[in-house]
Amino acid sequence: MLTKELAIAECRDGFLLPDRLYRQHHGHYLAIAEQLLELYRAGVGQTRRELHAAARKLFEQEQDCPLRRIDAFCKLLDDASTFDKDRRGAAAQLRAKVFRMAAKFHPLVVEADSLFEHAEAVVKDEIAQALGTTWESISDRLFADVIPYQKLAKFTGYATPGDLLARYNVAQCQAALYRAQSLTVWATEDLKIILRYAKLARLVHTIDEDRNGTHRLYFDGPASVLRATSRYGVAMARFLPSLLACRGWRMEAKVAMGRGGWTRRLCLSADDGLRSALPPPEEFDSQVEADFAADWAASDPSEWTMSRETVVLHQGQKTFVPDFVFQQAQGRRVLLEIAGFWTPEYLASKRESLERFLHEDILLAAPESLLKQANVEPWLRDYPGLIRYKTGLKAVDVLRRLCEQRP
Repeated sequence: MLTKELAIAECRDGFLLPDRLYRQHHGHYLAIAEQLLELYRAGVGQTRRELHAAARKLFEQEQDCPLRRIDAFCKLLDDASTFDKDRRGAAAQLRAKVFRMAAKFHPLVVEADSLFEHAEAVVKDEIAQALGTTWESISDRLFADVIPYQKLAKFTGYATPGDLLARYNVAQCQAALYRAQSLTVWATEDLKIILRYAKLARLVHTIDEDRNGTHRLYFDGPASVLRATSRYGVAMARFLPSLLACRGWRMEAKVAMGRGGWTRRLCLSADDGLRSALPPPEEFDSQVEADFAADWAASDPSEWTMSRETVVLHQGQKTFVPDFVFQQAQGRRVLLEIAGFWTPEYLASKRESLERFLHEDILLAAPESLLKQANVEPWLRDYPGLIRYKTGLKAVDVLRRLCEQRP
């Protein structure tokens, strides 16, 4: 991610607008991005300082390009690179030795005269000979532990210039979130994925649902009522690429501006064209789910409508998103969870969720191969909403149990 010093944003009518490159206005940046990628691909052995200087030179003819934008590109390219870092301290040891040897010749001058008798080039040659090497070799290693002088060892890079520009746009949005006090997401799809990534980012959340079935996920943190919000804002920034990979959402962040207590709104949605480097989530978590959904669609049970992962059950920070939701015309709702992993920890978590939300009608589908295992806890076999299946879950079996479930 970018540092806060590299963030570029404009405040307009109460909104915060991060710097963004659009194809219509910045199409020529594709050529520059290709040159930047080529610079780093061919730059193995060069220092960060040399690479950054060459990158700035590529933008010399670009009039509408602030220096921070160039430095932001360099930071993103550096993040995709591996630099030699001299972890064993050889450079520091070499400096101490060279400076100690050079101290007796102080001061050094370019050309010796009657007043200053020690020429720099001569002293350097003497030191190099004493160390059994050349001054070029010494100079190459003398500051290898200083960040600007670290040398590029490997560049994993971006697949295309467009990927680099897309990463820049997302990175500026992330940087705008560093001072976010709260983040609200309205979601209609990929609820389970959004919640999973939010938990990985350690975001504290509350959830509610409107009449149209849209879930509002509100994220804030213990620092949100204080001035020191940057740590939680960084967590929100890390969460953003995951959110961008999902479907059916919009978000609004409340971002603090300076020390005057002013805030601005940062608004984004799945339709804004921002592209995450993460792949989009799979439509189904398993082949069992995919086959069941296809079988249900083919059976066309008119009394019930089915949707996938459209309900979030929540209690405090505990959330549970069943795989399928069945809605009857009269208003009755039944949920279906298909158990997908058979580790003791997974089944224990599943049991906790089912017991926590006993007030809901929840069916649990499990294969016979699991239920026949000797080490399976009795609660799974005795679960009142259990649906057993052999090779695949069938729509007719689920429909039968829907008719049997309590009204």
